[in-house]
Amino acid sequence: MTTLPKASLLAIFAHPDDEAFSSGGTLAHYAALGVEVHLISSTRGEIGKITDPELGEVLDVGAFREEELKKACLALGIHPPIFLGYHDSGRGDRLQVNNPLASINADPLELEGKILEVIERLQPQVLLSFDPHGGYGHPDHLVIQRAALGAFFRSSVPQRLFYTSRSHSDMQNMVERSQAASGNKGVFESLDAKIYGVPDNTIAVDMDVHPHLEQKYKAVYAHRSQVGPSSSFASMTKETFEQFLGRETFSIGGSRGAIPNYPLKGFFEGLGLGVD
Repeated sequence: MTTLPKASLLAIFAHPDDEAFSSGGTLAHYAALGVEVHLISSTRGEIGKITDPELGEVLDVGAFREEELKKACLALGIHPPIFLGYHDSGRGDRLQVNNPLASINADPLELEGKILEVIERLQPQVLLSFDPHGGYGHPDHLVIQRAALGAFFRSSVPQRLFYTSRSHSDMQNMVERSQAASGNKGVFESLDAKIYGVPDNTIAVDMDVHPHLEQKYKAVYAHRSQVGPSSSFASMTKETFEQFLGRETFSIGGSRGAIPNYPLKGFFEGLGLGVD
């Protein structure tokens, strides 16, 4: 009797909380099916603003957000996070151009190499990262997306690379919601949905994550420092959460074999691992 290799998924993101909003339900889904789900975070989110005043003065934001990410991973049922040791680059007028440890100043091949080491150790058939526009253009997202893509092409191990993506219509809904919000409008307010979204026929996997919505909710709100009263998520009710975050969509960044169907049922369909 032939024993199938263990299905394994490696998500590669930039900051604590990137995983929960974009793909938390999908990560929980595969973990529940017995897939080995691991997460890389290139930084500890050191430049993130503390949006919950009840937390008081947080002296070490990176250490605090590291613990938040560990709690989020626990909520999703996935392995503890793997950190690559770079610093959050910030964005806009907080861009860390003079910080040699910021990921925007990293040697791209060194960063790829660190991801490759994790790939060789964990042997994932599937990689997941940001789309080429980094979700909403954050510099760290763009850096880690490029590194994940480079690692995929340098390694013979992963069979598929997926990107977190939103269709044009879904992205437009996010933009309009952000524009209509009072107070803190968030990162989507000024985005062009035709740039930061993708055509409907680019969506390769459309996951209904309602069965894992409670886990996703807990993972998102494990990042308490980022979803406090002064954040753009302060007014998000559970109903709104379900409306905007109950589906997760992905496009294909690379494949080493034939795609059996399009769209796919899931990341692993056709890989012969007993998991869709």
